[in-house]
Amino acid sequence: MKALVTGISGFVGSHMAEFLLRQGAEVVGTIRNRSRMDHISHLLKDIRLEECELRDPFSVESLIDRERPDLIFHLAAQSFVPTSWNSPIDTIHNNVAGQVNLFEAVRRFGLKAKIQIACSSEEYGQVEPEETPIKETNPLRPLSPYAISKVAQDYLGYQYHRSYGLHVVRTITFNHTGPRRGEQFVTSNFAKQIVDIEKGRKPPVLHVGNLQAKRDFTDVRDVVRGYWLALEKGQPGENYNIASGTCYTIAEMLEMLLSFSDVRIEVKTDPSRLRPSDVEILLGDSAKFRAATGWQPEIPFERTLKDLLQYWRSQP
Repeated sequence: MKALVTGISGFVGSHMAEFLLRQGAEVVGTIRNRSRMDHISHLLKDIRLEECELRDPFSVESLIDRERPDLIFHLAAQSFVPTSWNSPIDTIHNNVAGQVNLFEAVRRFGLKAKIQIACSSEEYGQVEPEETPIKETNPLRPLSPYAISKVAQDYLGYQYHRSYGLHVVRTITFNHTGPRRGEQFVTSNFAKQIVDIEKGRKPPVLHVGNLQAKRDFTDVRDVVRGYWLALEKGQPGENYNIASGTCYTIAEMLEMLLSFSDVRIEVKTDPSRLRPSDVEILLGDSAKFRAATGWQPEIPFERTLKDLLQYWRSQP
């Protein structure tokens, strides 16, 4: 069983690679010449890396023809919402073109590969309180260029399945975090600020944005197990929410992180961290996915945050 992981050097990609190796899969991953390798440095003897520019159809076609994978986990993306405000067309082009090139290459060679597409709860966007927990049938009202790009990826997955019979499963993942999460994302950013304060690298002031947003957090290690199950047991063409079903305000998450540290820290709002528009609540209903695959989250949120803090404490 050969598995291709696009964006293998990223946060989710590195955890996906670890999971696949435990399943006994042969793991091939795509990188770019500027990819950081620190998340997968401990895996280099067990995986194979291929340089591939997903926005270049020839590069993707060559990769797919050479590797002919059985499973494809398409995780590569511009995944940071604020960046999409600054570079909307780059975000949309990067996320949409890369996926189209991948689909076209699989279609051209007639591969029977199963493809998992990492979509996002940001697609739901403006959710009314009475619409929570959010089901897959909820209207999509995206509120950022990133969310728009994910809607396009989602519907392209459906279209290529219906039009060409590609075995595509669309996973709509709610917020996920854990060790190796990029420091620009809220849980990791707060954890790193706490550790920098603990180590005396910055004054005891933690800068925050909107603390009232409500989010459904799942541990990344539970999420990658879900991605595997999506291809093992999910129906091609279907979309599935992956979510814990529990909601925390950003303020509650921060309070939990602060409780794991002994230092006294002042919390201060930084206007530059506020977005032009923010999704108020993202609470997912994953009953459809649980029924199809038997998946359920196993790692408590407290452990996720403790492991995230320990990750930053272990960094030089």
